[in-house]
Amino acid sequence: MAAAISGGGAAVLAVPVKDTIKQVNAEGVVTATPDRSSLWSIQTPQAFRLSSLLSAYESAEQDGFLGTDDAMLAERQGMSVKVVEGNYTNIKLTTPEDLQYAAFLLGERRSDDTCRTGI
Repeated sequence: MAAAISGGGAAVLAVPVKDTIKQVNAEGVVTATPDRSSLWSIQTPQAFRLSSLLSAYESAEQDGFLGTDDAMLAERQGMSVKVVEGNYTNIKLTTPEDLQYAAFLLGERRSDDTCRTGI
């Protein structure tokens, strides 16, 4: 990620979307199916020059704009954001289901470590 921001830009970890994504209107009717070959699920960490990120936050606050992540605010300022491929096990912990999945992943890692050490 450091190399991706060395030129003054920004970088985010991300993984290619595996699911089919649908755009849906207020009535719950599918209106479009974007081509997933250009869709990435953004992860953390995200990297920015501090001065650029602070400027993006100040601009968003002045305009009453609420972004979904830091990268969205940077994009809004015209900043180039580079995607660096992450790992599907780098999950966000937002809901109780996320915690259950994280516990499962940790259990799998511990199991793998136990199997590798052998007797």
